Amino acid sequence: MVNKPLYISDYNYPLPDERIAKYPLPERDHSKLLVYRGGEVSEDRFYNVGDYIAPSALLIYNNTRVIQARLEFRKPTGARIEVFCLEPLEPHDYQLSLTSTTGCTWKCMVGNAKKWHDEPVSLQAGGFTLRAYKEQVLGNTFAVHFEWDGEGVSFAEILDAAGELPIPPYLNRKTEASDLKTYQTVYSRIKGSVAAPTAGLHFTQNVLDDLHRRGIETDEVTLHVGAGTFLPVKTADANEHTMHTEIIAVPREAIAHIITKLGKIVAVGTTSMRTLESLYFIGCQLRNIDKSEYRYTDEIHVDQFEPYGKEYTLSTREALQAIIDYLDATGQQTLHAATQIMIKPGYTFHVVDQLITNFHQPQSTLLLLVSAFVGGDWRTIYDYAMTHDFRFLSYGDSSILNRHCEL
Repeated sequence: MVNKPLYISDYNYPLPDERIAKYPLPERDHSKLLVYRGGEVSEDRFYNVGDYIAPSALLIYNNTRVIQARLEFRKPTGARIEVFCLEPLEPHDYQLSLTSTTGCTWKCMVGNAKKWHDEPVSLQAGGFTLRAYKEQVLGNTFAVHFEWDGEGVSFAEILDAAGELPIPPYLNRKTEASDLKTYQTVYSRIKGSVAAPTAGLHFTQNVLDDLHRRGIETDEVTLHVGAGTFLPVKTADANEHTMHTEIIAVPREAIAHIITKLGKIVAVGTTSMRTLESLYFIGCQLRNIDKSEYRYTDEIHVDQFEPYGKEYTLSTREALQAIIDYLDATGQQTLHAATQIMIKPGYTFHVVDQLITNFHQPQSTLLLLVSAFVGGDWRTIYDYAMTHDFRFLSYGDSSILNRHCEL
């Protein structure tokens, strides 16, 4: 499955706290843009990003929207219970769960869980009462069932009224009112993430309009970003790290669009990258199923090491067409799947040619992804960013990277 060890210590760099952007710039698209092409590094401002993308390219962004997933309850004793909603369990579908008006169950992290026994906890906000019941233990998390009063009120409305937007822990500050706007992309619309796809935070409508004037087309996918995106790699060998699983949704028309633009695909962020690259392996899975046996399933899953240890012979076009054939045969307009894909050095890219991304934490899986994309030359990029006053992490500056290609 995995060849030689991948020592995470080789992907470390010093990141002083003062280089972590605690707040965004007043104007999103005025962030600095690092440009990496053919081993050479230069810089610009993000509002000029279109200068570095081919006029006929297809730029794909993640349209997920961050939910106000952190809830604070108080027991009658005054004990504080914090519940952080991670992903829906019942109904399992994000849209069905968030639009439920009768109750739902979510996988949650629970703060002060030892003080929460069998009794429900409750909170009042927006004129209603929300009750939470701690149910099954799921490793380090819990299944928590929610019920509320208020006829016709959805769980999404409950979260909007009672929840707090979960900004990244490394910002070391509380969520502020401004984060409700600045920690969402301008094109976010599908609720479900507990963290923003931060490469997209630099886009403004002016930038999007400029791209369209240049003949650069856009399309969207959905990957609901989980809290696992912040998990550090704690194993010395990164191959022993367990990747988190995230839910993706890709419209049939987007897949058809990608087929027409192969060789000119630009991913906005690592979440779009993981979604797009997962499509290849999903197509390979579906191609191995006889079309007469196609049926609707919500169990399509890409394992973290699926890209490694076996030889794939399908072209990208063939793999994507296999997904379209599957969707057509099952009467679906959108592919729903789960991905645990781990993109690391040694990975062969199948879909993405350019990547727009921020600067990531040391010893993280996201840094492994960047290293894989640029053929191991990540230090050139990060050394330049560190010595040229770039701002790091979620509210920091951006980069546009061209994929390393073997000669």
